[in-house]
Amino acid sequence: MTILAPAANPTLEITGPAVVGGEQVLTPEALDFVAALHTRFAGPRHDLLLARQRRRERFANGLDPDFRPETAHIRDDPTWRVAGPGPGLEDRRVEITGPTDRKMTVNALNSGAKVWLADLEDATSPTWENIVGGQHSLANAIRGRADFTAEDGREYTVGETTPTIVMRPRGWHLAERHIQLTDGAGQRSSASASLVDAGLYLFHNAQALIDSGRGPYLYLPKLEGHLEARLWNEVFLFTEDRLGIPRGTIRATVLIETITAAFEMEEILYELREHCAGLNAGRWDYIFSIIKNFRARGARFVLPDRAKVTMTVPFMRAYTELLVATCHRRGAHAIGGMSAFIPNRRDPEVTARALAQVRADKEREAGQGYDGTWVAHPDLVPVARAVFDEALGSRPDQRHRLREDVRVTAAELLDVASAGGGEPGAVTDAGLRGNVSVGLRYLEAWLRGSGAVAIDNLMEDAATAEISRSQIWQWAHQGTVTAEGTAITRRHVAEVLRDVLGSLPRFEGDRYDDAADLFEQVALADEYPTFLTVPAYTQFLVARP
Repeated sequence: MTILAPAANPTLEITGPAVVGGEQVLTPEALDFVAALHTRFAGPRHDLLLARQRRRERFANGLDPDFRPETAHIRDDPTWRVAGPGPGLEDRRVEITGPTDRKMTVNALNSGAKVWLADLEDATSPTWENIVGGQHSLANAIRGRADFTAEDGREYTVGETTPTIVMRPRGWHLAERHIQLTDGAGQRSSASASLVDAGLYLFHNAQALIDSGRGPYLYLPKLEGHLEARLWNEVFLFTEDRLGIPRGTIRATVLIETITAAFEMEEILYELREHCAGLNAGRWDYIFSIIKNFRARGARFVLPDRAKVTMTVPFMRAYTELLVATCHRRGAHAIGGMSAFIPNRRDPEVTARALAQVRADKEREAGQGYDGTWVAHPDLVPVARAVFDEALGSRPDQRHRLREDVRVTAAELLDVASAGGGEPGAVTDAGLRGNVSVGLRYLEAWLRGSGAVAIDNLMEDAATAEISRSQIWQWAHQGTVTAEGTAITRRHVAEVLRDVLGSLPRFEGDRYDDAADLFEQVALADEYPTFLTVPAYTQFLVARP
């Protein structure tokens, strides 16, 4: 299938095959709008990605991030506030996250949560079918057409009360290789996944959402600083003007899931203040960002087994406390993160343990002053809701709690050693094997089109897979020795990988061999791939007509 956008500079060409929903989503008018976004913003996006690379190089050479002196006037000005929640976002005490396929769309809409994070990012494997199909599912859901009958005859029907939808597009760093961009000079490149996802969603649904009494809302992932937030704000202003909707109608919640963004929370809010609803503590990507940026900086930045890096270790506590204080100072919502524990309806003991873990996690967040939280499974909605019902009382949020007691320093944000990674026994043989097993099994499912995967009673997505492979890369390059006395070398990890691969039950059509090859690339290569999803997508998920 080849569809050209109407005359625009640049032009967009669909190079992916025909997929369900394509005729409704990839209309000439929608592609014309996405082309216009690229005309205006593709260049600035490229410049910001180059700035990311240069910043990582400075960190690798020994520079530590800090609060920016040139933006101190923004932090020191007590007068400005963000727009705050739009219609339907006033109460966010429980948000459910998940991919946007038809079944998960109905399940999310029936979950009882206040908000559905409709995820085209870490919970979605970005196959062309998933990306286009996800947009199609969202358009149907917004128009009350999400009901369907599955091939096995099972009926999926949406109830009367549904959560407010907040869509998460893919991050600035990702490309959509099934849409090719040709600029005015005739140069050809892949489209920006961010501009494709946000552009198609807003073009098709902004007015319908406004008419429904809610609005076009987005979660913005992987931001590394306020200039990236500024670019999103410019995208929103352009979109509102082009679509003829009132300025400030679009509302964004930004995930603070990189160490650099943690140092620029107030500046991010400031840049998006006309369009900002709040910030979210994206805990898993935050840990991944710590490892990625400081992976070669010695023992000071080595983390212990993943299970030991809890939200109560001092550097994670500092980050989450700062987020609440920053948000409430500026009138923004502070939304908590997702505990990975999930129930198992076939195992009451596992379920009881998961519910207890999630309750404790949400009680911690509510006690810190968060206004709401994430869950990854419908059975967890009542647990989280009960905790926040008790904390909020008759209020929709806790923005009145300004947390003026919070004083977080740069040293506290960077106190990675407080997690105990440098202590004897911090890394174990079981921790290493667990990372290999999770990484391998997640990638296998991802290659088959599943981005949110239940593994060992935990909900894994791309962020947790990034932690698993990044820890292995760091341990191998830092000469880490396990509690059992095993030196973590690339040869040893390769042996563990082969052993894990051999122990897994195989089935027709599985992708374990591809997953193992990919895992070696992203965990054991001399050079560290910045994101595992980039080579994985390029090598395995780019389809041709």
